[in-house]
Amino acid sequence: MYITTQFSIFMVNKPGVLAQVLSEFARAKINIIAMTMMDSVEHGVMRVVFAAPKKAKEVLAKLNMPYNETEVLCVTLDNKSGALATVAEKLARNHINISYAYCTAGAKGGRTTGILKVADVKKAIRVLQKNLNKDSKSRPLVRRSRASRK
Repeated sequence: MYITTQFSIFMVNKPGVLAQVLSEFARAKINIIAMTMMDSVEHGVMRVVFAAPKKAKEVLAKLNMPYNETEVLCVTLDNKSGALATVAEKLARNHINISYAYCTAGAKGGRTTGILKVADVKKAIRVLQKNLNKDSKSRPLVRRSRASRK
């Protein structure tokens, strides 16, 4: 589990815009760890976590795309029923609100990555790490962010 930067990228809701943005990240060889899309009539919002956030910022600047950055909690979970529920329950017991969450399959070892926007990311990490040894149901994997490993 680690804290990372999530980008909320605001795009015009018309054919080809998402393809153009994703193609630019592909050309820059920036891997997407997790992504979700929301839409309205006028615009779409892509929430995305990249393996290389600094490079992603450069691409966004080149594209002149409006975006926001937010700290989110990345939790690596067993890819099985109830894994995310267990994390949500632990956070709820400790009065930590989850504003939104989304998951992706395909983390290392057949696991899944949960992205959580929580009110207090540091407290959330403390709560989840404290409970690691108490539960064997679904233990989040604790690891350093990709940026700190270099």
